[in-house]
Amino acid sequence: MKSIYLSELYQKEKDYLGKKIIINGWIRNHRKQKEFGFIDFSDGTAFKHVQIVYDNQLKEFDEIQKMRVGCSIKVTGKVVESPKAGQKFEIQATSIKLLGDCPEDYPIQPKKHSREFLREQAYLRPRTNLFQAVFRIRSVAAMAIHEYFQSNNYLYVHTPLITTADCEGSDQMFKVTTLDLNNLPIGEDKKVDMSKDLFGSTSYITGSGQLHGETFALAFNRIYTFGPTFRTENSNTKTHANEFWMIEPEMAFCDLEGLMDTEEEMLKYVVKYVLKKCPDEIEFCDKFVENGLKEKLEKLLKSKFTRITHKEVIDILKKAKVKWEFEPSYEDDIAKEHEKYITEHFNGPVFITDWPKDIKAWYMKVNDDNKTVAAVDLEVPGAGELMGGSQREDDYDILLKRAKELGVDPDSVDWYMNLRKFGGCVHSGFGMGFERLIMYLTGIENIRDVIPYSRTPGNCLY
Repeated sequence: MKSIYLSELYQKEKDYLGKKIIINGWIRNHRKQKEFGFIDFSDGTAFKHVQIVYDNQLKEFDEIQKMRVGCSIKVTGKVVESPKAGQKFEIQATSIKLLGDCPEDYPIQPKKHSREFLREQAYLRPRTNLFQAVFRIRSVAAMAIHEYFQSNNYLYVHTPLITTADCEGSDQMFKVTTLDLNNLPIGEDKKVDMSKDLFGSTSYITGSGQLHGETFALAFNRIYTFGPTFRTENSNTKTHANEFWMIEPEMAFCDLEGLMDTEEEMLKYVVKYVLKKCPDEIEFCDKFVENGLKEKLEKLLKSKFTRITHKEVIDILKKAKVKWEFEPSYEDDIAKEHEKYITEHFNGPVFITDWPKDIKAWYMKVNDDNKTVAAVDLEVPGAGELMGGSQREDDYDILLKRAKELGVDPDSVDWYMNLRKFGGCVHSGFGMGFERLIMYLTGIENIRDVIPYSRTPGNCLY
């Protein structure tokens, strides 16, 4: 008889009632009595577990009683209605065989563990209920993103991880080299001669796929990237990591208004998709992570996304009767406390547009006032900034000037700038950190807990 998965059992539970099945998985808990026992069983394919009931009529009863939490087992038994509240069925075992033993000092015991402890056991934490929920939501959210873009005529592009393009600033990017660090080739200028390196020049691990994505958008009209991104920022906040995943769509013939339309539509699509596909996981996170999570997500689906300029935001903040830790400024970025106030002020998500050009990237479209750029950040209640994007500068001369002003070598990105010469057009794009999205969807506050193996300053375990 072929074994089945718990996911299949829960999807077709009526078909399996009264029937004999085989399932393979792990013991999550084991309550032993003198003449019978109960095993809390999971195979990882469903968030819900199933209870295995066995008694001393089984010839291997004494061996089963010795099985500990963490052991992998093969269970043969009959699916029957359960008298226990909270579960529709259970498995009456006719056979339980040990597949993989587990010692008594197994770290993931059936008790509450701190998230700090579980980070130290990152290779085992997917076995806990919390991380079963988090990483199942992460998987489903990734699928939702692909389905949204694929169903809206976007091309999925795999942009390079190794690049010479300076998009986010070379000080933010990891350098790539094959040179012997103990015997570096030093030139007459006393600097390392990077022409001797594998790629013949200084190369980086990408901080963004945007620049390469734009080249495809101006050939395929609509594209998106979805992959790992790396930054050298030495920050130990709950929202920063040195390796994370990014979604970066780029759209030809699209201005800032069209960009915001896409951001709102995509986010609502993903939230609705996750609520539909992960009801058990969302309920768990609502109960044990963030009370009111489900209500927050459902509210977003009905929300009107406010659109307001950076100047208007600062006007509101300055008029607010609040003692700010960081005083709002027309020339600067806004702080976390400002983001929180603005989303509460409008009781929903807020698009903040037209930012001071001096604090934004060199490739963003300069507005007619020559003081601001056509950039936009999306602030959402409870999470702050979730997406950042802009209309891209489509005037070659202005782009060249901006690159020089902000210290970007035009020769290193001449191929990117030439897009303005060869059939250029109005185009826009945005980036969304995938982990930031998962934090919003689960209520988890620390980015280290929504990525399988976090890479942060001082930490590269596993």
